[in-house]
Amino acid sequence: MTIQVHDDGTTLTFSLADGGDLATYVYRPTDVPYESPRPYFHPLRTPGGREISAYRPWDHVWHKGLVWSLPYVGPYNFWGGPTYVRAEAGYRDLGNDGSMDHESFVGPGPEGGAFTEELAWRTPPSDGERGTVVVREKRTVTAAVVQDDAWLLIWDTELTNVSDGALDIGSPTTNGRENAGYGGLFWRGPRSFTGGTVLAPGFAGDAEEVRGERFDWMGFVGRHDGAAPTAEGGAASSTVVLVDPGTNPGGTPQWFVRSVPFACICPAPFFSEEVPFPAGETLRFRYAVLVADGESDPERGAALAELGRTALGAE
Repeated sequence: MTIQVHDDGTTLTFSLADGGDLATYVYRPTDVPYESPRPYFHPLRTPGGREISAYRPWDHVWHKGLVWSLPYVGPYNFWGGPTYVRAEAGYRDLGNDGSMDHESFVGPGPEGGAFTEELAWRTPPSDGERGTVVVREKRTVTAAVVQDDAWLLIWDTELTNVSDGALDIGSPTTNGRENAGYGGLFWRGPRSFTGGTVLAPGFAGDAEEVRGERFDWMGFVGRHDGAAPTAEGGAASSTVVLVDPGTNPGGTPQWFVRSVPFACICPAPFFSEEVPFPAGETLRFRYAVLVADGESDPERGAALAELGRTALGAE
């Protein structure tokens, strides 16, 4: 099966050639500055059409499906919402929420399940004026069907610090909040996935057992409200697996993951140590995301992860 991309001027829709949408990529969001406007994927669907992402959940309205989000880039917040302040041991609205603004598609434009995009990361707007560009990003995303019941998304991004100073990248944990090192490629699951099962190499269980641990992949199995029953009469399930090739800054990542009070996965290169980002330097990050119909155990999770590793060219 092949994937087609349709561009309506604000969003890209990834669809199977024989019908059925797999993903929508919103590259011109209309979010308010407090939510750090940035492109995101939502909804994401399995090949069978089941939705596996959440958009603006009431508990964290800045969560947007699958999105590249960084809460600490120097003094700026490109995650959205409040910032954790070490000295106050809590979150505060610092007015430091920047934006990742789409500038153009590179080359022939979105086609054949792929696109390359240029973005400008701006500081918060002031007095009605757009902020200053401090980071330029070149983002390439490729989607492909890898099995009848699974498809793959490759996320490849290069960030260049175009400011006149360092913009070291961190997390709430590097700023004093224990075991809350989120930041990077972040997936937020639908409300029905709450209480689902986390997968990792040789592991299936609760998120609290593996948050902050280092793995080259992690997955999540959740169930769907309102879906037609399985052949066995149970609730329908889906699986999401994220893969890190081990070559990203920071090495094999620690993972920020939750199953309660909501479902999320994030391979966090900056979980417990900042990644230096001096002026003029370019950082590259690559990931694979597998979206599959059906429930998975660690063995199937590993098999899906291997498809991602192969696509990334990881050894």
